Amino acid sequence: MHGTRSSSSATSNPRAISVRIARDPNDLMLVTAIRAAVYLAEQDCPIEEEFDGNDLVAAHFIGFVGREPAGCLRVRFFGEFAKVERLAVRHQFRRSRVSFKLVQASVDYIKRKGFRKIYGQAQDRLVDFWAHFGARPLGHNRKITFSDFSYTEMVLDIEPGPDAITLESDPYVIIRPEGDWDRPGVLDISSGRDVTSPLRTAALAET
Repeated sequence: MHGTRSSSSATSNPRAISVRIARDPNDLMLVTAIRAAVYLAEQDCPIEEEFDGNDLVAAHFIGFVGREPAGCLRVRFFGEFAKVERLAVRHQFRRSRVSFKLVQASVDYIKRKGFRKIYGQAQDRLVDFWAHFGARPLGHNRKITFSDFSYTEMVLDIEPGPDAITLESDPYVIIRPEGDWDRPGVLDISSGRDVTSPLRTAALAET
């Protein structure tokens, strides 16, 4: 999934847009900073409502314009669908296409994971934005309001990608870092070592 491997440090073009998946605490700090700037500062959202306890059980995408972190998006997973949420773009980058790149990267990622439905709760004013990707109102006509905004339930029907990960996939692919399934990971490399038990060997040496 090429969209998730792009890095802000890989480009010198100040307007180039790249997206990558968050992998470590520093990346989560970037996500926190972006969402704080958008939701806490601009929309006056209470901090406990924005940082809702779900950030450590989700995948996060970070969008860059040049080297600058410009936006982020969160994905959570349920049995029948993935939920795309918490799309935030810093105000100075809203004329760029970083929001579209973030959503497209997340859709590609979800297809690779084999899901067939994406669910979202769009602020009513942003329904047309999500329709651009093929999402449609879910049709339950349930009124959703939280954090002082009204939302519309949206659903996007998708087909898993031809390279979607299944039980038939290469087992080394399954254990590679999230979103970076096309490159050998450290566990692929470790498979070249002899089959041993270092802890057992060390225990025997002490007896």
